[in-house]
Amino acid sequence: VEEVLAVAEEQEAEKRRSVTVEKELELEFDLGNLLALDRNPPPAAGLRGAGPRREALLRALARDNTQLLVARLWELPAERAGGAGGPLVAQLPEPAFRLPREKPPPRPRPPTRWEQFARLKGIRRRKRTSLVWDEQAKEWRRRWGYRRAGGDPARAWLAEVPAGADPEEDQFARLRREKRERVARNELNRLRNLARAHRAATAVPAAPLHPTGHQSREELSHVARVARVSTASLGRFQPRLPKESAEPPSRSGGRKRRFEPLLGNLSAERSRQLELLRDMGSKKPVLDITRAVNKQLRQEEAEAAAAKGKKQSQRGKRGRRQQRAGR
Repeated sequence: VEEVLAVAEEQEAEKRRSVTVEKELELEFDLGNLLALDRNPPPAAGLRGAGPRREALLRALARDNTQLLVARLWELPAERAGGAGGPLVAQLPEPAFRLPREKPPPRPRPPTRWEQFARLKGIRRRKRTSLVWDEQAKEWRRRWGYRRAGGDPARAWLAEVPAGADPEEDQFARLRREKRERVARNELNRLRNLARAHRAATAVPAAPLHPTGHQSREELSHVARVARVSTASLGRFQPRLPKESAEPPSRSGGRKRRFEPLLGNLSAERSRQLELLRDMGSKKPVLDITRAVNKQLRQEEAEAAAAKGKKQSQRGKRGRRQQRAGR
C-alpha cells in the first residue's frame, strides 16, 4: 500500500510540474499580440554545438514559455461564442508592443494639375479659418457647406439682375444651372486626377538602352518582355524570338496575390473562424449556388452546341445523298 501511494504521489507531482514553471525573472507579456518576452539568460553550456541535447533544451525552453503564456490567457475574461455550446473565446486587451509594418509604406501621390500649376507659379497655400462673420445673420458661420456665411445664392429669395443681362431671364434658374455646372466640372476634374494617378502607378517604365548598341542580356530581355505584353492579347499570339522561353506572360503584371492582413479587425477574423468551425461541424455539405448555376449553364451550352453540330452533320449527309442521286 505504501508503494502504491508513493507512486501516486510521484505521478501527481509530475502533473503539477507540467503546468507549473518557475523563472528567476518574470516574463513580460503582451497578450494583445500573444507575445511573451523571456529575459532569463539561457544556459550557455547546453546551447553549444548542434546536437540532440541542444534541441531538447530549446524544446523545453519553448514549452515552459508557452505554458506561462497560456496560463496568462486563461486568466482573461472569456465568453461562449454562439450560445452555451459554442467555443470559449477570450477577450484580448489592446496590444502594447509596437510591431514593424506588415506592408510597405504607401507610394507618394502624384501631384494634380493645380498642384503642378501652383508650384510653377510659386503659389502657396494659406490656411484660412473655417468660420467667418456673416453680416446678414450677425453671427459666425461656416465658410463652406450647410448654413455657410452669405447663404446659397441659388436659394435666396431675391436675385439681382446683372448689367447687360436679359431682364426676362429667370435668374434663379440661371444660378441653379451654374451651380450644377460647377459641381459637374469639379467631379470631372476629380475623375481625371484619379485616372492620371492610376496611369502613373500602373505604367511600366521602359528600360534605358545605350545608344552605342552595347546592351546587356538583361536589358534586351526586359525590353522584349515589355514590348510583348504591350499588345491587346498580352503577347499570347506574338511570334517568339530565338532562345526565348515559352513561358506565357502573366495577366497580373507580376503582382502577387493579396492576402488578409495579419493584424487588423479582430471581429472580422473572429466571424471567419466561427464560420469555418460551423462549416466543419455541420454534416450537410456547403452548396455554392453560383458555382452550381454556372456549371448548369455550361452543361446546357455544351448540349446545345452538340445538338447543333449533329444537325449540321445530318444536313451535310442529306446533301451528299442528293448529289449522288443526281449523278
